[in-house]
Amino acid sequence: MTHSSTVHDSNTASDLLYSDTEEALRESVRGLFAGRLSPQTLNAAYDDASTDFSSLWKTLAAELGVAGLLIAEDLGGAGASEREAAVVMEEIGRAVAPVPFLSSAILATVALTRVGDTATLGRLADGSETAVLAVSFATDTASAGFEGVEARDGVLTGRVTSVAGGTEATTLVVPATRDGRPALYVVDATAPGVTLTPVPALDMTRPLVDVDLSGAVPSREYVDGASESVRAALLTGVALLASEQVGIAQWCLETTVAYVKDRKQFGRAIGSFQAIKHRLADLWLQVSSANAAARYAADTAARGDADAEIAARIAGAYCGDVAVKAAEECIQLHGGIGMTWEYPAHLYLKRAKSAQLALGTGYAHRARLAELVDLTVTAG
Repeated sequence: MTHSSTVHDSNTASDLLYSDTEEALRESVRGLFAGRLSPQTLNAAYDDASTDFSSLWKTLAAELGVAGLLIAEDLGGAGASEREAAVVMEEIGRAVAPVPFLSSAILATVALTRVGDTATLGRLADGSETAVLAVSFATDTASAGFEGVEARDGVLTGRVTSVAGGTEATTLVVPATRDGRPALYVVDATAPGVTLTPVPALDMTRPLVDVDLSGAVPSREYVDGASESVRAALLTGVALLASEQVGIAQWCLETTVAYVKDRKQFGRAIGSFQAIKHRLADLWLQVSSANAAARYAADTAARGDADAEIAARIAGAYCGDVAVKAAEECIQLHGGIGMTWEYPAHLYLKRAKSAQLALGTGYAHRARLAELVDLTVTAG
């Protein structure tokens, strides 16, 4: 299934409403997850770390065409924008789907696009390859460095820890330094000198790996614009990760509201108790605000707006906290059942908490936001 691209002009006013194309995309992705994912299926990732979800990603990437959303049409992609990618991220959050969309179709894709790669992007667009940007999942855009890996005499040596999406990757996009300058390299994930070691993660539906390079030979090197490409990729990741966090929060809110309407105590639905009404009303307001922040972040990124980084930082600082709060309220207001392994609430809490710490903490986003808006904080 393919989706027509949407042209966004940075000089036009924002329209944050979802377009018909975006809603059609949402319906396709949500339908796939509804038919292929269940709490029991997701729990299998915790019972067996080797659980394989590659067929789900293959269907999402190739048959629905979402792997190429941010790739130009002349390279086989959809030529869409961050707005459409944000819709996919919302649905991934709602389903806590174990797919490498963020790592491959956003982070790696944006980095490769910015340095002018064409060959790798074509293979990512048709789903025949899956890439990962080899940076720690906790890396913040303001501190994104290339010091972990060094290029010398045509080979790469170094280590990058806690890389998200590495277990599914066939291609590594590796930031490194060459003669003290930033450079970006494309490396076959199965090449000699490349070792991917799974590491324990709170959220097993988004596994992490340590990447060790020992004399690995890259297939491509990009020097011009390498630093800017990685920064752009990470900033886009911040903006769109917020949409995943909104999807998590929306599922938690909707599921909890439905539960308290049916659960009875002392002869009354617990949702009729004023204290619970107030908690859910507060949560609804926070989730709605998070949705607005994430939507604006995606829109400004799509339009190349001058406020894109400000919008991304606001969304990154706010949406992560809201997702965790929604997941915590979901578990607490479900009572005993919310604490059980069989009920999916724990999956959402784990995804929310790990995403809250990804691509920069809320504190890091707020600190950078203060710089962007020329806010001077004085002690005392």
